[in-house]
Amino acid sequence: MEVVDTKMIYEAYPAYKDSGVEWIGEIPEGWEVRRLKFMLREFNLRSVTGEEQLLSLSKYYGIIPKSSLEERAGGAESLIGYKVVNPNQLIINKMQAVNGLIAVSKISGITSPDYSIYYSNDEDILNIDFLGLLLGQKLYLAEFKRRVKGVMEGFIRLYSNDLFDISIHLPPLPEQTAIAHFLDRKTAQIDTAIAQKTQLITLLKERKQIIIQQAVTKGLDPETKMKDSGVEWIGEIPEGWEVKRLKYILKERSERSETGEEPLFMVSQIHGLVLRSDFHSKAEVSASNVGNKIVYKNDLVFNKLKAHLGVFFKSTIDYKGLVSPDYAVYYSEKYIQDLKFLELLFRHPAYISQFIIRATGIVEGLIRLYTADLFAIPIPVPSLYPSHEARLLGSVSTSSLFGSLPLGLSWA
Repeated sequence: MEVVDTKMIYEAYPAYKDSGVEWIGEIPEGWEVRRLKFMLREFNLRSVTGEEQLLSLSKYYGIIPKSSLEERAGGAESLIGYKVVNPNQLIINKMQAVNGLIAVSKISGITSPDYSIYYSNDEDILNIDFLGLLLGQKLYLAEFKRRVKGVMEGFIRLYSNDLFDISIHLPPLPEQTAIAHFLDRKTAQIDTAIAQKTQLITLLKERKQIIIQQAVTKGLDPETKMKDSGVEWIGEIPEGWEVKRLKYILKERSERSETGEEPLFMVSQIHGLVLRSDFHSKAEVSASNVGNKIVYKNDLVFNKLKAHLGVFFKSTIDYKGLVSPDYAVYYSEKYIQDLKFLELLFRHPAYISQFIIRATGIVEGLIRLYTADLFAIPIPVPSLYPSHEARLLGSVSTSSLFGSLPLGLSWA
C-alpha cells in the first residue's frame, strides 16, 4: 500500500469554493459535486439456491459472515431469493440507513432482501470505498433522515430513488483512493489500540477482584499461618482471625424520615451510593419521601432484591440522606469499624452463593434477602480492624500487587 502524505489529509486546502448545495457548504477547489444517480447502479441479483454464505451488516464491523456473530437468532427457513453480494459493492440497510448501517463488502455471499446493494457506475470517477466512508458521516446521515419515507420509527426506509437524488462532494479519483487507504490504515491502528486497552482493562478487573477476595478472606500477608474456620464454605482463615455471625457485627438502622426533606440517595452498581439528583435530575420519584429510611455516612446500604448481585455499598457521603424503604441500612455494632470491608467481602462468590441460598421468594427478580437471614451468615473477622488493613492494602504498590503484564501490554 502506498504511503499517504498526512499533510494532504489534515492541512487546509489553498482555496475553496461554494459547492452549490446549501447543506454541503464550501468544498476545496478541484473537487466537484455530483448526484448519486450518475455514480451508482443498483444490483439486484437473487439467489437461486439459497446456499451461498449468509452475510450480515454490522455498524462496527461492516459486512461479515452471519455465522461469525455470537447471536444465533432464528432466521428464514429458506434463503432462496436473498440478494447476492459481490466484493466492492455498497450495502445499505434501508431501514437503518439513518443510523449509519452502510458498508462496502469485501466478501461474497447473500443478504436480506431488505438491504440495498449498489456498485460504482464509473470506476474512473468513483472509488466505492471512499463513498462508503463518506455516506457514513453525520452530514449525509442527516440528509438521509430528511429523505426517508415511513410513518413511524422502525418502519422508515431510504429507497434508491431518494438516495440517487442526493448530491455528494467528490475529490479527484487519486485523492479519493489516498483518503480511503489512509483511513483504512489509521482505523486499523485505532482498532488494534482499542483491543489492547480492552484486554488490559479486562485483565485489571480480574486482578483487582482476585486481590480484593484474597485480602478480605486471607489477609495481606501470604506467609501467615492458616487455620480451619470451622465453616466448610469459608475454608481456612489466618491464625488470629475469628468467625462471627453478622448479628454480632451489624445493627439495622430503622430511623425513618419525618419530613422527607433530606436528600434522596440511590444505589448504582457502578458508582455505589450516590445522590440521586446527580444522576437522574428528571427521574420520577415518589410524591413524598416521608417514611424513607435514613442513611448516615459509613452506613452499609443494600437493595434486598439485588443481594445476589453484590449490591452492597458503604455510604461515603458526608451528610445524611434517604433511601427507599425497600433498601436495608446497617451500621457497625463492633468488631469491624470500616464497613467497606463488608462491602468488598459480600462480593466474594462464596457470599453471593449464601445470599442466593438464604433469599426468600418464588420468582427471580422478586426474591429478597431479609435481615434475619443475612445476620445468620458467619464471616471471618481479622485481628486488625479492616480499616487498618485497608490502609495497609493502599500502601502496597501497583507493581507489587499486579506484577508484569503479558502480551506486551504496559501499565502506561
